Amino acid sequence: MKAAVYYEAGPPTVFRYEDVPDPECAADGVLIDVEAVSIEGGDVLNRAGGDLASRPHIVGYQCAGTVREAGANVSDRSAGQRVVAVMPFGSHAAMVAVPAQATWPLPEGSETVAMACIPVPFGTADDCLFEFGKLQKGETVLIQAGGGGVGLAAIQLAKRAGATVLATASSDDKLERLKEFGLDHGINYREQDFVAEARRLTDGRGVDLVVDSVGGKTLQGSLESLGYRGRAITVGHAGRDDTPVDVGALGPGNRSLTGVFLGAELALNRDRAWAMIARHIADVASGALRVVVDRTFPLAEAAAAHAYIESRQAVGRVVLIP
Repeated sequence: MKAAVYYEAGPPTVFRYEDVPDPECAADGVLIDVEAVSIEGGDVLNRAGGDLASRPHIVGYQCAGTVREAGANVSDRSAGQRVVAVMPFGSHAAMVAVPAQATWPLPEGSETVAMACIPVPFGTADDCLFEFGKLQKGETVLIQAGGGGVGLAAIQLAKRAGATVLATASSDDKLERLKEFGLDHGINYREQDFVAEARRLTDGRGVDLVVDSVGGKTLQGSLESLGYRGRAITVGHAGRDDTPVDVGALGPGNRSLTGVFLGAELALNRDRAWAMIARHIADVASGALRVVVDRTFPLAEAAAAHAYIESRQAVGRVVLIP
C-alpha cells in the first residue's frame, strides 16, 4: 500500500510517499481501506519531534473508511461497513489495521470526510468541558485556539449547554467566522491582552472555565483569566512553548488545573467515552453539530498539508485523501 512515511522527526519535508507492507488484520481487529484522514494537532507535534514506533514511521491518530476484513473474533463489524477509527499511529496510509473496539459505525448517508473528523476533537472537547471541566448552564468559558478542531467543537458544545462562550484566535476574520458556531465574544490574541479582555468581558470577575490546548505562556494567562473557583483544563501543547507554569496563581482564588487526555479515557473508561463519541457522530450526521473542513490534500501531499496547518491559516480540519 501507499503511505506518507518518515524516517526521522522534523519539519513537514521529512515526509516521503512510499510503498509499505499492507497491515495485517488481527483476530480482534478490522482492516480498513482508508478514505479520509483528519490530521490532528498531535499528528503535527509527533511528526515534528515525537518518537518513531518504527522506521519508516506512519503518523496519525484518526481516519475513516470501509472495512475490508474483520477478524475471526469480531462479530459486530463486517466487510463493506463504513467506520471511523482511532489509533496511536498509522492513519496517514491507504489502509489501517485497528482493534474493532477502536471504531465507530458511520450512519447511513453520512459524509465520510466529515465523519473522519469527529472522535478526537469532539471527544476531547466534550471531556474538557463536561467530564473534567464540569461546565454548567449560565457559566462563562474561554476557549483558546477557537479556530482549531477542538476549539470549534468546544464552541458548539459549550453554547449548546447554555454557556457564554469566549474564544481566542489569531485574526478578526477567524473570530468572525466562529460566531455562526456559537461564539459570543472573540479575542484577537495578536492585538489584545486576552487576560485583560476576558476580565473586561466578565465585568472583572474572570471566567468559570478555560480550555487551553496551547500551553506555556498561554496557559499561564489562562490561569490568570479564571474567576473565583474557576477551572482550567490543559489539553495538548499546540504552542510548543515550554515556559514553566506558576501554579501559585491558583491558590488565592481556590482555582484548579486539570490535564486531560482522551486516549486515557478510551483505554481505561472505554464504554463511557465510546458512547459519548457515538452521540457526537449521530449529531453531526443529523446536522445538530457541524464539522468544518478547511481544505483537503491528496495523501501524497502530506508534507504540504502539515505545512499548511503549521501556517495557522486553517479554520477547522485539514484532511488527507488517499
